[in-house]
Amino acid sequence: MQHSSLFSLPLLLLFLHFSPTISLSPTPSPLSAPPAKAPTPPPPHHHPHTSSPPPPLPTDVVGILLKAGKFITFIRLIKATRVDYQLSSQINSSTEGITVFAPSDAAFSNLKVDIGALNDKDEVSLTQYHILPRFLAKSDFQTLSNPIKTLAGSDDKYTMTITTTDNSVNISTGLTKSSISSIVYTDKQVAIYEIDKVLLPKRLFPPAAAPAALSAKPSADSPDGLPKSDEDDHDSSGAGVLDYHGVMFGVGMVIAAVLMIL
Repeated sequence: MQHSSLFSLPLLLLFLHFSPTISLSPTPSPLSAPPAKAPTPPPPHHHPHTSSPPPPLPTDVVGILLKAGKFITFIRLIKATRVDYQLSSQINSSTEGITVFAPSDAAFSNLKVDIGALNDKDEVSLTQYHILPRFLAKSDFQTLSNPIKTLAGSDDKYTMTITTTDNSVNISTGLTKSSISSIVYTDKQVAIYEIDKVLLPKRLFPPAAAPAALSAKPSADSPDGLPKSDEDDHDSSGAGVLDYHGVMFGVGMVIAAVLMIL
């Protein structure tokens, strides 16, 4: 019994020695754990289309002319020939821009030729002849190289020359001499200028017939109000002379017959 007690005493002392050590190592409390790091919010999604402004709408040439209020005849010609679609295509697909020479309603009313007598194709060409396939500021006219290319073409049938004197811009077709009256609109892509005469190309109005039609004034004696040509005056005066001689010849024959009877 004594040996058993002596053996148990060291074990008890050993147990008592290590028990405080074990009890002094506390288990980590959940409250003492480091706080969890907040998740980083994802970067905002980048929308490239919302950061830049939408592309500008194409310039409405017809709308600008309509707002100006004195180009109604030219507008009708543009829409009747469907050149307005060509204008939109030129503005949208080309970086060169356009320049429009717009005759006023007064310019059309002063015409001495009937453009309504042109066929559909020639009406298109006449309208295109008033449009250049590139943008020209007024200062650009001073450095142009002639002849000028238009939407109607650039050959000698649709030739056009532009010259400047002081602040004046003069346009010549070989039949018509016109000049820019005012700037209707410009936005560095589209330039619209008012001109005081309708531009008549040689191709549509041959020089042989055009001068009499362009220079003569309407005659009150003409039933349709159109100018009478020199040829018409010559023919009409000649007919009067023949009628006079015919009458005198007839009177002479009657007198001779009466004398023979007597």
